[in-house]
Amino acid sequence: MTTPAGSGTGFGSVSWWGLSPALDLQAESPPVDPDLREDTEHTTPELDVLLVGSVDGRHLLRTLARAALWPRRRLHFYVLENNLEAVARHMLIFSLALEEPEKMGLQERSETFLEVWGNALLRPQVAAFVRAQAKRLAHLVPEPDRLAEQLPWLSLGALKFRERDALEAVFRFWAGGEKGPEVFPMSRLWDSRLRHYLGSRYDARRGVSDWDLHMKLHDRGARVIHTREFRRWRDTGVAFELRDSSAYHVPNRTLASGRLLSHHGERVAARGYWGDIATGPFVAFGIEADDESLLRTSNGQPVKTASEITQHNVTELFRGVAAWRRPRASQGHPEQVHGEREGSPQRAAPSPEFFTVHFLPLSSAQTLHHKTCYKGRFQLLYVACGMVHLLSPDLGACVAPGGHLIVELARYLVDLRPEQLQGFSARVGELAQAAGFTPSTQTTPSTPSETFARFYKAGDSACLRSHASLQPVTPPPDVLVRPAVQSVTPPPDVLVPPLEAGNQPPEDPTQPSEGRTPPSEHLKLPSESRASLPEVQAVPPGTQTPKPESLPRLPDTQPPISDL
Repeated sequence: MTTPAGSGTGFGSVSWWGLSPALDLQAESPPVDPDLREDTEHTTPELDVLLVGSVDGRHLLRTLARAALWPRRRLHFYVLENNLEAVARHMLIFSLALEEPEKMGLQERSETFLEVWGNALLRPQVAAFVRAQAKRLAHLVPEPDRLAEQLPWLSLGALKFRERDALEAVFRFWAGGEKGPEVFPMSRLWDSRLRHYLGSRYDARRGVSDWDLHMKLHDRGARVIHTREFRRWRDTGVAFELRDSSAYHVPNRTLASGRLLSHHGERVAARGYWGDIATGPFVAFGIEADDESLLRTSNGQPVKTASEITQHNVTELFRGVAAWRRPRASQGHPEQVHGEREGSPQRAAPSPEFFTVHFLPLSSAQTLHHKTCYKGRFQLLYVACGMVHLLSPDLGACVAPGGHLIVELARYLVDLRPEQLQGFSARVGELAQAAGFTPSTQTTPSTPSETFARFYKAGDSACLRSHASLQPVTPPPDVLVRPAVQSVTPPPDVLVPPLEAGNQPPEDPTQPSEGRTPPSEHLKLPSESRASLPEVQAVPPGTQTPKPESLPRLPDTQPPISDL
C-alpha cells in the first residue's frame, strides 16, 4: 500500500545481497571431535552446512578463503533459496570466483564480481562476460555429465526437473535471448521503485538518503559508508563506480526476477526489479576489514569509503580462494599440506573437490526432515533474516545433536525502528526455542552479536564445548591464507532480520525468559501481492505502510517465471 509518505518498505520481495558481513562457517560450526581427528588416515572429517536464504554466496567464499587455517575437512554446502534467480546468481558468482587465473586476472575478477553483484547498470565488457557465462551455463544445466565434468563443485541433482528447466530459462534470458534494453529497462524500473518507496518525499530524496545513512546506518555501526556513494546508489542503483560514470549504461539482467500479478482479475506473469532500494550492498563486504588502516579515521571521518573497503576485501577473498588452486609448492590447500607431511609425490594444480555446493528444491524447507539423508545431518544451520518464517521444528530436525544455528538479524534494515528490532529479536528467540535450540552462551569475538543470533541444539556434550578448544591451525608462512574480512565486535544487543509479513511483536519486547514456553505458530507469510499491469515495470506490488505497533510486512516472493 502506497501512502503520501511512500510505501515505507524498501527491502523488496527478493534479496540480491546479504544484510550482514561474511562469516567463516568453520569458525561457527561445532569443533571436530578429537577422537575423530586422530583417525583421519583413511577418512576425512566432513562438515555439512545448510544455508537458508544466503543469496549471494559471501559466507561460502569466506569459508573457502580461510580453509587452510583449519584442520582439513570435506565441506558440503546445502543451499536453499526461494527463487531460482538467486540460484543462478550463486552459480555465476562461483564460476567467476573459480575462473582460471590465466583467463582472468585477480583485479579483473574482483571488479567484475562487484559490478555483477551490486550494480544495477554494467559496463559493456562486463555485460559481455555475463552473456558468455550465462550461455555456457544454459548449455550445462540440462546435461548432468558435462556439468559434473566442468563444474565438479556443483550439484543440481536435488532440483526438480521443472526447476532445472526454469533455471535454464533464467540463463537464456541473461544470455540475451530477448534482445534490446527495453526488455529490462533497469533505470526506469529503479526510478519507479524509488518513487513508490518515497511517495511525496521523492523530491527530497537526497535529504531522505542522508537521514537514513547518518541517523540509522551510521548509528548501527556502518560509519564507513560515505554520503556520496550512498546517494549515488539510491539515485541510480550503481554502488561501485570503478570507472567513469558514463561507462555504466547496460542493464544488469541478473537482478531481474518474475512475479505473478493481477490484471483485470487475471494472473499475469511480469518481470521487474523487486529487490532492495533502501540499504544497499555495502554491508556484506564494506564495513569490516582485516587491515586496521582501512578503518582509520581522520578528524572523526573514515579515510576509506565502503566501496574501497569492499574492493579490498573481495580481492583478498578471491586471492584466498585461488590459493588452493595453485600447485602444491606455492600454496597451502589443507589436504595438500597433509599429503606433503606424509611424503606424497608432488601433484599438479588440484581440483576444488574438497567442497561441494548442493542446491535444494525451492519449497523443501518443511519437508527435508522426511528424507533420512537429511534428518539430523547438518552440523550448522544458517537462516537469513528474510527466511526466518521457515525456522520450525521440522527444519530443526535436520540439525544433528550439538549442531549450531545462526540467524541473521535486521540490524542494517533502515525501515525498522529500534523497538521493532527488539520485537523481532524476541520472536527469533521464540522460534529457535520452539525448533529445539537453546541460546548460545559462547562469545565469538570475530562476529558481532547484534548482527547474528546464535543457538545450539542440545543432546550432545560436544555442543557445550567452546570454540576456544579448537583454534585455527597456523600453517607455515608460505601457505598462509590471509583472512578476507576480520569482523569488528560492536555492542551486543540488536537482533533483527528483514521481517516476513505477519510478524507481530510479542507483548514483552525483550528476549524470552528460559522458563517461558514459546508459541508454536510460525511466522506467517504475507498475503499475495497484487498490482495492475501498468504498474508491472514501475512499482513492487504488495507493499504496505507498517503499523506503529507491528513489525513491517515484507511482500511474499513468488516462484520464478520460466517462460519469461
